[in-house]
Amino acid sequence: MVQTGRKYDLEERTALFGESIIKLCRGIKQDNVVSPIISQLIRSATSVGANYMEANGASSKRDFVNKIFICKKELQETKHWLRMIDSAQSGAVSLGLEPIKKECQELIFIFTKIASSSRSNE
Repeated sequence: MVQTGRKYDLEERTALFGESIIKLCRGIKQDNVVSPIISQLIRSATSVGANYMEANGASSKRDFVNKIFICKKELQETKHWLRMIDSAQSGAVSLGLEPIKKECQELIFIFTKIASSSRSNE
């Protein structure tokens, strides 16, 4: 997931994050407990990139900061759903989750920094 040898591109990184969640979820056996968790996980993880795209097209600084905060909130929600899917699968998907959990946490840190920097520049 981490880009090496290329210009750092948060738009691409958030898209790759959403895609990695989709791929992960396609490999999980679904039942009546797991299915709603997967649905929530996909919604929150894929919305990060969409909200980042909206932030880049924001009509004002305030709109930009708001969209960045939404990205951060969606990532925090995604972190929660990753934990729930791991629990629902009795740890069976843990190996595949670790790099995704790490990327989720790194993105949380990035969006937290963007939000705090944007606020202090107002």
